[in-house]
Amino acid sequence: MEKRRAVMPAEWEPQSGVMLTWPHAETDWAPYLEEINETYLQMAEAIVRRERLLVVTPHAEEIAAMLRERLGEQLMQKVRIVQLPTNDTWARDHGFITLRCADGSPLLLDFRFNGWGEKFDARLDNAINKGLAEWLSDERRALSDKCTDKGQTPLNAQHSTLNYKNIDFVLEGGSIESDGAGTIFTTTSCLMAPHRNQPLTKEQIDERLREMLCADRIIWLDHGQLTGDDTDGHIDTIVRPCARDTLLYIRCDNPDDEHYEDFKALEVQLQGLHTAEGEPYKLLPLPFPDPIFYDGERLPATYANFLIINGAVLVPTYGQPANDKKAMETLQKAFPDREMVPIDSTVITRQHGSIHCCTMQFPAEMEF
Repeated sequence: MEKRRAVMPAEWEPQSGVMLTWPHAETDWAPYLEEINETYLQMAEAIVRRERLLVVTPHAEEIAAMLRERLGEQLMQKVRIVQLPTNDTWARDHGFITLRCADGSPLLLDFRFNGWGEKFDARLDNAINKGLAEWLSDERRALSDKCTDKGQTPLNAQHSTLNYKNIDFVLEGGSIESDGAGTIFTTTSCLMAPHRNQPLTKEQIDERLREMLCADRIIWLDHGQLTGDDTDGHIDTIVRPCARDTLLYIRCDNPDDEHYEDFKALEVQLQGLHTAEGEPYKLLPLPFPDPIFYDGERLPATYANFLIINGAVLVPTYGQPANDKKAMETLQKAFPDREMVPIDSTVITRQHGSIHCCTMQFPAEMEF
């Protein structure tokens, strides 16, 4: 078999760090900014105890002071803050999608982010990756020059140059999941939704995804729409691979819930899927949170929106002891060697997201 030129790493593989795009008063978080800041500080602390943290914010000094007070000087050494204008905070969807090339170097893919099909203004967020690419390139040049000035061996090309590619194709990080071995999962509802990549057909999008992500196959899921979801059905809210042969998914067991029929259909579809080796997937069901409402609107709370980091899993919780406990226990089975770190996500979900939506991880090869 021809060697794959690159691969999208699985989230459970070693990481160099995680990106957060911080909330501020000019975003929809303004009515409860203090509460969401506390949630972000909890995520930041959990991350920097295990890997690096990259923070994007238009208010660098203010956020740096907040983080320093919470983390202390020692942990702040693992934080990088880049000042850029932002519309919102959903790093999963406007951040880089990083591939690992055959030589081990990272390839940063900058897809077009258009506010989930032009629902919201995303012009500033769509420019974040370009700004980050310039910052990362400057950092590499400065480090290489520093090594040369000290008479040390300059950085090799793999580390001194940034492998960055801008792609005029709408794709959000939350709409795809990788098993790290050439299989990409996505949803028909999202990638075929209006104002994404029309007039491309499903077959053409499948071909483009395999080409751009260096994938062997794309698995399309046709069910699992959460009420209140602005993304048209991101895969990271319903189904997540946790090993090459195992899938975590949210299951609705309440026949009176409006989601019941659709998520039963999702479960049936998952039961019919096979790995690249032709074996049925092992399935681990996560509980469905009890309905959560804010301002009279049901929110798309989900336990599938967890974040895997080095040595831990950040688990969204919703103030529902029985469901939260079951979700933690299920995720512990999926990741037995990692610590479960609960993060109260009731404030995040007011803006129709959760932990995974707020974050974007970088594989170990991506240094910053």
